[in-house]
Amino acid sequence: MQRLGKIWLILALSSIGADIAVAAEPGSDHPLVGRFEGAVMTRHEAQEFDEYPLIVQKVTRYGGLDKNLDATRTLEGRLTRITYESAAEHSTLAVFRAYQEALAANGFETLFECSGEACGGRNFNHASPGTRAAYMSFGENYQEQRYVASRLARPEGDVYVAIHTARNTSSGGSNKGRIYTQVDVLEAKPQQSKVVVVEADEMVSRIDSDGRVALYGIYFATGSADIQPASKPTLDEIAKLLAAQPDLKLLVVGHTDDRGGFDYNIDLSRRRAEAVVRALIGDYSIAASRLKPWGVGYTAPAANNATEEGRARNRRVELVAGE
Repeated sequence: MQRLGKIWLILALSSIGADIAVAAEPGSDHPLVGRFEGAVMTRHEAQEFDEYPLIVQKVTRYGGLDKNLDATRTLEGRLTRITYESAAEHSTLAVFRAYQEALAANGFETLFECSGEACGGRNFNHASPGTRAAYMSFGENYQEQRYVASRLARPEGDVYVAIHTARNTSSGGSNKGRIYTQVDVLEAKPQQSKVVVVEADEMVSRIDSDGRVALYGIYFATGSADIQPASKPTLDEIAKLLAAQPDLKLLVVGHTDDRGGFDYNIDLSRRRAEAVVRALIGDYSIAASRLKPWGVGYTAPAANNATEEGRARNRRVELVAGE
């Protein structure tokens, strides 16, 4: 019988608590997850703030992330992604169980677990950010695949871990038969706002000069059209603008990044614009005839959607002079 390997942790399991910072140092194992005994780290990436589509059920649709939204839960926060390589003498089950035991000992609950075709086969491959990070895929080159999504509830923000492990069965190369494990850790937290509220006078100036003004101070949860409370200062300024300019009519235009597909983002941007108009009418008594909501999705980007910084610039509401 094959001996189960161990997960080596940077911190003793019993010592990890809410007051311990869990962000991994560049190139280090994540302290809440660790690594399988003898494994070699081959990739390490960390983003202070990014989004991550955690797979939480069997993927049943073929295609990219935009076609698999029903199988994923989009999270935001600090994202650490690490790929490990283990010796061929191990089974994927031994590696997988060792990680599961370590996560359970650390207080994680399992959200979803699967193996092989039960994950969704090729559909899973196209939806999983883990497969792309580690260059793993369902098919002839990687087999014995296993996946688990786990969550650790903490007062300062939940931690989510996705473990995806598989054996390389390619016909050639020194890594044939070796086990690859992708460890993705998302430490949920809101982005610290760095947006300066655009005041009413500046809105007037930009509309006069450019015909529009881009606003980044109206906040929505990911995939939602519900306006967050932090949006009030910007809504206050829009109301001041309209009060000071009684003849001004505005198009309220919603913009998104490109995550989620064309039709999805057109609908989301329209619903967000409508939510802003409803807030201005209901909370500030602005006449409905002065406001027209419109949604353009990601068809008018302000920056490249290839980076999180660019996507953040593209998620905005614009006020455009109307008639």
